[in-house]
Amino acid sequence: MKVTRKVWFQVCVGILLVLLIIKYFVEIHWIFSPLVIILKTIFVPLLLGGVLYYVTEPIQRFLEKQNWPRWSSILTIVIGLMAIAVGFGWVVGNPIAEQLNKLVKNAPMISAGIQDATDYVLRNRENFPPQLKEMIDSIANSVQDIAIVASKGLVSFLQSVVSASLLAILIPFFFIFMLKDHEKFAPSIYKYFSGERREWVKKTLSEIDGVLRSYIQGQLQISFLLALMMYVGYLVMGLEYSLLLVIFAFFMNMIPFIGPWIAFAPAVVVAVIQDPVLVIWVSVVTLVAQQIDSNFITPNVMGKTLDIHPLTVITIILAAGKIAGFIGIMIAVPFYAVIKVIVSNIYDKRNAIKDKATKSV
Repeated sequence: MKVTRKVWFQVCVGILLVLLIIKYFVEIHWIFSPLVIILKTIFVPLLLGGVLYYVTEPIQRFLEKQNWPRWSSILTIVIGLMAIAVGFGWVVGNPIAEQLNKLVKNAPMISAGIQDATDYVLRNRENFPPQLKEMIDSIANSVQDIAIVASKGLVSFLQSVVSASLLAILIPFFFIFMLKDHEKFAPSIYKYFSGERREWVKKTLSEIDGVLRSYIQGQLQISFLLALMMYVGYLVMGLEYSLLLVIFAFFMNMIPFIGPWIAFAPAVVVAVIQDPVLVIWVSVVTLVAQQIDSNFITPNVMGKTLDIHPLTVITIILAAGKIAGFIGIMIAVPFYAVIKVIVSNIYDKRNAIKDKATKSV
């Protein structure tokens, strides 16, 4: 058998070709600059519109099964979303405003409390065990680096929020057109193919749609249930700013595995300032919520849809955060799942062609 027919040789050639394409693409990036600007402009509203579509599409499907026309199902969904937004603002708006005002007023006290706790630890570090002392010295030496990284992350997050707010007017357009013409998307792609290729493209697009649907709907359900459990726990222990902390936790919980621990950090800070004993209860609430999620919620909601190892998920999230910031963290897992579906289908198609050729010989 010739070397060129070996799988490892074909893989190496493919990798080299991809690297060459990337190299020349980078060198002539000025040609694609207008396209990149356009994509950056529509990316956030397209992403949020897609999330709203996958959340509400089951409702649209149910209404149309009851013989509702397309326009009336879309109008009902839009009015329903507006009613939910207004109701949420009416019920939760005042408590959020009160807690925000309280947080702003108490910001100097919180800062002073953190500083006092830091000074106490530094003054008494000689009395701690050697291992703990080394850890404290290491943290103290890297405080500036931590502050710089945190500030950059905060600025990046705020920029994403501002950009999303400025482009929010585009979200309803993407959302409504997705509800209106979603059946036309796949046919507009596989119509250019015929025969077995057409069926393969159709199958691949269907599986991509299924993965995205399952991930978005499942992750929103999981995030809501986790936030609800944490809110009940915070209310029982009497933790201040519980509503703000839970809203933050809701969005962080959409990041698999590490999201709840990101939400855990501000809750610990508030607990330390309010009453150090509450740190124990915040830890217990977070741990209980995580265990319930890992053992009952996620297996039943997500099942084996994505079939991605937790270590792979964590690696993908960390790499995406380094490359694309907060937005990269949010889309990393579904993006990887889509790539995995495409590669898996290519591999299956290649094996099918190989088996067919072997049988014919």
